[in-house]
Amino acid sequence: MERPAWAPPGIDISVPSVSRMYDFYLGGSHNFEVDREAARKAMEFMPGLPKIMQANRAFMRRAVRYAVDNGVTQFLDIGSGIPTFGNVHEVAQAAHPGAHVVYVDHDPVAVAHSRAVLAGDERAAVVAADLRKPADILHSPEVERLLDLDRPVALLLVAVLHFLEDEDRPREAVAELIDALAPGSLVVLTHASYEGIPLTEEEASGTVGVYRNIRNPLVMRSGPEIARFFEGTELLEPGLVPMPHWRPDGPVEEEDPYAFSGFAGVGRKA
Repeated sequence: MERPAWAPPGIDISVPSVSRMYDFYLGGSHNFEVDREAARKAMEFMPGLPKIMQANRAFMRRAVRYAVDNGVTQFLDIGSGIPTFGNVHEVAQAAHPGAHVVYVDHDPVAVAHSRAVLAGDERAAVVAADLRKPADILHSPEVERLLDLDRPVALLLVAVLHFLEDEDRPREAVAELIDALAPGSLVVLTHASYEGIPLTEEEASGTVGVYRNIRNPLVMRSGPEIARFFEGTELLEPGLVPMPHWRPDGPVEEEDPYAFSGFAGVGRKA
């Protein structure tokens, strides 16, 4: 197997990674054949996966602009993946040149590529850490240097919580992060669900099986289960909704049916 020059040393390129699969769905080039193979297999069951990822990114960009418009200019993006065009720091800094962004991911390719993209940007950094260990994130040198936790921060958990099983204690991790944030902070979240997918649960479960087989279980949660991640915040209008319905920029009826899969919401800490 040919090893691309950009692949950090020590990475096992025979094992698929969800962040590199996501990169492939979005048309990126930082993925290996093993990732493309797994992604294509998942798309056999759910051909609209790229549309779901695009809807995630579009929601994220609207939420970042919303944060800046409401005076929040610090961003902590956990499970940030491989930076693609229109990433958080680009959107935030276009809206407010002084915006600070810290990305967090545990995939070494995502971290290495983020470092390369952010080289020379004094207001953005990346941390190699895991959502399941919030203290490692909160006490990282990058967070301590770039984010003032006594002022509001936008915490982004976009398309990441559905990769944590209940035994990983995702609710406790999110609660610990929210607890560390100042009043007025925002929690920006999307999560996969069988609700809204234009397939039967049986058909969609084929994709879930692909992720289980690559040891990255995709955990589908219901709307009420996802809403519990917002405990400690007030859900902002229009609430927890399919991604295109969250403060859309244009006519929602023109969206692909797959874009309505799963849920998105933004909560504000009182």
